Amino acid sequence: MDDWHFSREPQSEIIQMTLANPFFKALPAEAIEKATAHIVGRQHPANQVILLENDWGSSVYFIVDGWVKIRTYNLEGKEVTLNILGKGEIFGEMAALDEVPRSTDVITLVPTLIGNMPAQDFVELISTEPLAGIRLAQLMGRRLRQVNRRLRLRESDSTSRVADILLFLAEGQGKLSDQGTQIPNLPHRELSGLSGLARETVTRVLSKLEKKGLIHRDRDLLNIPDVHALERMLV
Repeated sequence: MDDWHFSREPQSEIIQMTLANPFFKALPAEAIEKATAHIVGRQHPANQVILLENDWGSSVYFIVDGWVKIRTYNLEGKEVTLNILGKGEIFGEMAALDEVPRSTDVITLVPTLIGNMPAQDFVELISTEPLAGIRLAQLMGRRLRQVNRRLRLRESDSTSRVADILLFLAEGQGKLSDQGTQIPNLPHRELSGLSGLARETVTRVLSKLEKKGLIHRDRDLLNIPDVHALERMLV
């Protein structure tokens, strides 16, 4: 694992990528410099556990590149994927604010670069910069809307539920290209965890969407040629 101490090289490439996070947009330069003085960048391989449930919240994490999944377990001990986060996202902020142990595990899905900010620096930034507090509230609101949307679709058919997960990923982390909107071609078990459907059902629905030309898949990427056409699959 490689480390980059941002306080030593304030203009380094990695700190610049971290500061590109929407959370820092339009914040005073002085406040940003102070808050990021002790950030450390870490490169994690795929399938590495970054945080464990019940760990104490000593850091807040900014994803510079890559993907992670947020998971927990239900009462039967079955793994439940709560969310998938990518470049530009934040995690670990709740434990830092509440000063309580973490409530979920966080695991990388692909090689991932993350900027770790000490929790006390994050809390101080939120406490002293009103815009930072607004950004955090916006983040919480967006995630709540996403959860509510997925809960409403729990009673929908399997095609709608898989389509919604793909749209959710495209909305948060999709990259525009000449072919449409691209997202990582995640393992079917991850889409299964997010949608609450059996893996076999997810596989069948993806094949159906591909035959209809609503998605195209290769080894690493899933392309959505027309997001609006996929949205029309929701019922």
